[in-house]
Amino acid sequence: MSTTLHPSCDIAATVGEMISPSSALDMEEEKKVEIVEKDQDLEDQLPVAEVQSQPWTEQITVRGVLVSMVIGIMYSIIVMKLNLTTGMVPNLNVSAALLAFVFVRTWTKVLHKAGFVAKPFSRQENTIIQTCAVACYSIAVGGGFASYLLGLNRTTYELSGVGNEGNNPGAIKEPGFGWMTGFLFVVCFVGLFVLIPLRKIMIVDLKLTYPSGLATAVLINGFHTQGDKMAKKQVRGFAKYFSISFLWGFFQWFFSGIEDCGFEQFPTFGLRAWKQTFYFDFSMTFVGAGMICSHLVNLSLLLGAVLSFGLMYPLIDRLKGVWFPDNLEESNMKGLYGYKVFLSIALIIGDGIYNFTKILISTILNVLQRIKSKNHENVAADRQGNHTEDLKQTETFLRENIPMRVGIIGYVAFTIISIIIIPRMFPQLKWYYVVVAYIFAPSLAFCNAFGAGLTDINMAYNYGKVALFTLAAVTGKENGVVAGLVGCGLIKSVISVSCILMQDFKTAHYTRTSPRAMFTCQVIGIAMGCVTAPLSFFLYYKAFDVGNPHGEFKAPYALIYRNMAIIGVQGFSALPHHCLQLCFGFFAFAIGVNIVRDFSPQKIGKWMPLPMVMAVPFLVGAYFAIDMCIGSLIVFVSHKLDSKKAKLMVPAAASGLICGEGLWTLPAAILALARIHPPICMKFVPS
Repeated sequence: MSTTLHPSCDIAATVGEMISPSSALDMEEEKKVEIVEKDQDLEDQLPVAEVQSQPWTEQITVRGVLVSMVIGIMYSIIVMKLNLTTGMVPNLNVSAALLAFVFVRTWTKVLHKAGFVAKPFSRQENTIIQTCAVACYSIAVGGGFASYLLGLNRTTYELSGVGNEGNNPGAIKEPGFGWMTGFLFVVCFVGLFVLIPLRKIMIVDLKLTYPSGLATAVLINGFHTQGDKMAKKQVRGFAKYFSISFLWGFFQWFFSGIEDCGFEQFPTFGLRAWKQTFYFDFSMTFVGAGMICSHLVNLSLLLGAVLSFGLMYPLIDRLKGVWFPDNLEESNMKGLYGYKVFLSIALIIGDGIYNFTKILISTILNVLQRIKSKNHENVAADRQGNHTEDLKQTETFLRENIPMRVGIIGYVAFTIISIIIIPRMFPQLKWYYVVVAYIFAPSLAFCNAFGAGLTDINMAYNYGKVALFTLAAVTGKENGVVAGLVGCGLIKSVISVSCILMQDFKTAHYTRTSPRAMFTCQVIGIAMGCVTAPLSFFLYYKAFDVGNPHGEFKAPYALIYRNMAIIGVQGFSALPHHCLQLCFGFFAFAIGVNIVRDFSPQKIGKWMPLPMVMAVPFLVGAYFAIDMCIGSLIVFVSHKLDSKKAKLMVPAAASGLICGEGLWTLPAAILALARIHPPICMKFVPS
């Protein structure tokens, strides 16, 4: 989940804000009005010459590519850690835009003080850097390193139950840099070309909002209009919290000599609570993530932790010897661990099916509505009475057009390459399944991108899960697991990349950045990501015990995805005793909570938890939910004390906390590879 929860917080957070299909358009138009009003004030502060866009060849600079490479590599390492520990990754687009601004502004000031003249830093260059960096690290987020690709390795096979029907010993492929990089290059580049012919229709004609892309554009415009005083405060805030977080990670390392040692295992609420994973582990990364995620996401995590490790699992554990044998290993899928895995899957599937159906219906209704009103005008522009800026944005967006033949030729070429290469990598997935997948991919990508334009929710992981179950069931027991996991990755990657590209086109439209420049930097970013993501994965895979259910790097979604494939092959006989009834209960709970949220009054619906978010602590534990709730508490108190200052400084502080400790992981991994271990083990035992 690495889904949606990709499970990423941006998806999870927006799930809480979703509405019924009939009112989706009105809400998104209101959002756009607010953003346009805000940004119009910013543009009014600028001389016209400064706002005018540059030729697309001047928007892509060498320094911009270098800065985006640094940010992309740094964030690839950070998000890979988040992916391999809990599977939850917050939306770091704002942080990436902020870092781009900080790095280039600092560099130009240093050059200026040294007596050199540097090229002015424009909003177009800022947009290009942010887009390229996000394209790079998004491969680490959604490339399957902690889910469908890692689910093929031997460790996940053994955790899923050796000898279990459907869990075939031939369905193993150990991670390798060569095949992973080749797989990513093939499947990710297909997604870049699939929706290029529809770019004008979705951004200009249909005027889809894409709230994340629009908000990023407003943020970038704000960076370049807020003045040096505000910029300096953000730079200092980021540097301060980055230093604190990095040094804290360094300090903690000395006390973590062996497993279950150090501040990461501090029994904050007592040893009994610690045994049920209820403790604060002093992770600045998750505190920073909690500051970025919404309060609803963090409270949903805490509710899931209390419901699972606080209530259900202790009760099920008391039935050891009745519901399941009492002599099973702790990681045996027929024991308590099986309940943890399958109950989390039930929540994820229930939430996914509901939202998949809802977005599909919403998309169809809105397409029909917009076909009927061909002369649909931009509500925001009408209310402002100012069409000039909108016309300028559209003129820039259409002037430097990407020829339709580029999209068609690119899609056909990479499809042919995929049909040849993927069956050679994975003989279990026959070539004709790849052909069928790419026949349906354009229509699925359009539905997903249209839905994301209305609701800001990228449903690529849910499309991937549909492919997983379908291919696992159709292919059979011998090849079903591998075919399902690889097919999931193929469909998910194409749909996700195409959706991200459309969001970036919206950002480009609003900052008057050339679409050609955006597409070029997307190509550069994805090419970098296809190399840096596997490298960052192997940094952890070689240095730490990835996949150990009792270690730090549990990689929970690898186990979840493999067991989804096993269910597709084997059916419900894969479940432990009485687990099916519990799964039906949680499946119904997930759908029921979503229905209450969407159709009850807002004062009730806004308190409904997010089932897909609740599913994460069901398997991982409660400790990171406590970290993220502390992040929420910091944001809440900051806004109570000084709301204006909090809006300015919270993103900078959160980015610093995430980047500092996240970057410390790099030297920690190098020390582990060099077999240099921490000198002290700090551990707590009963007196």
